Amino acid sequence: MVLRREPTARQMRLGVELRRLREAAGFTTVEAAALLGVNRVQISQIETGAAGVSEQRIRRLASHYACADAEFIAALTVMATDRTQGWWEEYRGHLPTSFLDLAELDHHATFLREVAILYVPGLLQTEDYARAVFSSRVPELAPEELELRVSHRMRRQRLTRPYEVVIHESALRIRVSDRAASRAQLIQLAKLSEADHITVRVIPFDLDGFARAASAMTYAGGPVPKLDTVVRDVPHGSAFIDSEAQLAAFRTRFRKVEAVSLTPVQSRDFINRLAKEL
Repeated sequence: MVLRREPTARQMRLGVELRRLREAAGFTTVEAAALLGVNRVQISQIETGAAGVSEQRIRRLASHYACADAEFIAALTVMATDRTQGWWEEYRGHLPTSFLDLAELDHHATFLREVAILYVPGLLQTEDYARAVFSSRVPELAPEELELRVSHRMRRQRLTRPYEVVIHESALRIRVSDRAASRAQLIQLAKLSEADHITVRVIPFDLDGFARAASAMTYAGGPVPKLDTVVRDVPHGSAFIDSEAQLAAFRTRFRKVEAVSLTPVQSRDFINRLAKEL
């Protein structure tokens, strides 16, 4: 069994789900290893994403774990057997792993939802806006890495997944660069909001009850709800959240935020009005 030096977030997620199935069935790693005729170390390696696992073994384990969710098991086997070498692999060794994991998550998502508070979401940023955001980092990035991050962000935008985003007015008004760049960003945002797969809603400053939208998040839909993922920004990069309880809470949070925001048409008019003010 060849071990991976650096499992991706997707590979680790597969391992996490297999561990959850095992624990729900009340099996130890030793007992699970006996089912496959391997040792407990190999089970641990599979459950941490350090080692791959075949479709046959996943189905054997699922059967012994008494998991009757055929759709969920089918989704796990796809995760295990997928050999996609995405465009983000070009950046491996040049950018932090979290950038690659985020691009891979985008690629496999069935839909994306986002709440943005201080910045226009990366998937909707202009090149100048993205460069200004990355340039604000302390300590400053080397010029080469700065351009790699901008390039990576621009390539992430080639998505056609359904994408719903709620943006607070503060993100629209904060000038991460100069007036011209801010205006260009607003014009671009209004234009993108007309795309069939993109829905943009705005939360204006004068909205009552803003507390429920006080933090940013990205919600990525999986092939089945159990495999959804929430991404939160943390000091060292991105944190991936996947527990069912937290996923349910974030689904509810997004829908509450969406319910009190402006309609897509009102939001587009709002954005165009701000652009004209600049």
